[in-house]
Amino acid sequence: MADTKEKILITALQLFARDGYEAVSVRTIAEELNITKGALYRHYKNKRAIFDSIVERMIQIDAKRARDYRVPAEQYETMPDSYEHTSVKDIQKYTIEQLKFWTEDDFASPFRKMLTLEQYRSEEMAELYSQCLIAGPVAYMEDLFREMMKKGVLKQENPRQLAVEYYAPLFLLISMSDKTGNNEEYVEILRNHAKYFMQSHMMDPGKEKE
Repeated sequence: MADTKEKILITALQLFARDGYEAVSVRTIAEELNITKGALYRHYKNKRAIFDSIVERMIQIDAKRARDYRVPAEQYETMPDSYEHTSVKDIQKYTIEQLKFWTEDDFASPFRKMLTLEQYRSEEMAELYSQCLIAGPVAYMEDLFREMMKKGVLKQENPRQLAVEYYAPLFLLISMSDKTGNNEEYVEILRNHAKYFMQSHMMDPGKEKE
């Protein structure tokens, strides 16, 4: 039973990423799985329920990854203390993994592609796209940088400006990866960017303050 529900979720996500959410019907999903619509409805009451489950899964995955890489898993307003204890090395490592995550992960990659397709058709999708890939990450980095300035790890500068400058290459490389499908070069570019960016803005590049 659980296996069928999971197959429905994954298949729907793959179809949404390929054709767009609006273009895919419950019948299309059922036919792709070679099951009846009735069988699908036993697990999800409609297409929207499938979509909501996909979003919830994405939130859970993202939070777990943040904890695994020792960076804040919640927004600053929810858990401000967690932003005080993030190191430069943790940020650099997490940045590299974000490129791999959004382009290679079996769930995150199609989720991103679905939002990319649908952002021009739906205000809700556009907001999700922004929170996951544009405004959300920039605000996240802005909060991290601001706290690191308070601790004396980074020089006193405009944290939002720094956040945009730091995040922009990651967003660009994610887009470039879709074209080539080869991340090795992009990972190295991003690693060097993260390294030299931090070195140029740290108070003491030779000694990171935790």
